[in-house]
Amino acid sequence: MLRSKFWQAFFAIGPIAMVVLGLIGYFIFLFMLIGNIDHLEHGSENFPEGWILGNLGVIVLFVLVAVLVSFGSLIFYIVHAAYNPNLKQNNLLLVWILLFIFANGLGQLIYWIMEVVGKRGQEGT
Repeated sequence: MLRSKFWQAFFAIGPIAMVVLGLIGYFIFLFMLIGNIDHLEHGSENFPEGWILGNLGVIVLFVLVAVLVSFGSLIFYIVHAAYNPNLKQNNLLLVWILLFIFANGLGQLIYWIMEVVGKRGQEGT
């Protein structure tokens, strides 16, 4: 699984994509809420009771999935860096792991671009 290009790309791009999609979804929900405030205050057939709580449940579920993808990405790339033979000769392994922890999402994307995609052509030589 560590050598699969699909999982490497998924765990590198996934956390950032989840943040972007989450923000877009949040702003759509917010604009829908603000745009229909009169219908919500005075009651309407288009917005039944519990409409806001139902949509907040979707947002909470999305956040839970985003947290799981981010945590999975963190674990995947820490293990990937630990097995990377290019990082065992110097202190780069420690630097990358600290970058993964403190810049979660962005650190994995940088590692994927520099260490995985950038070194793919050099493996055969």
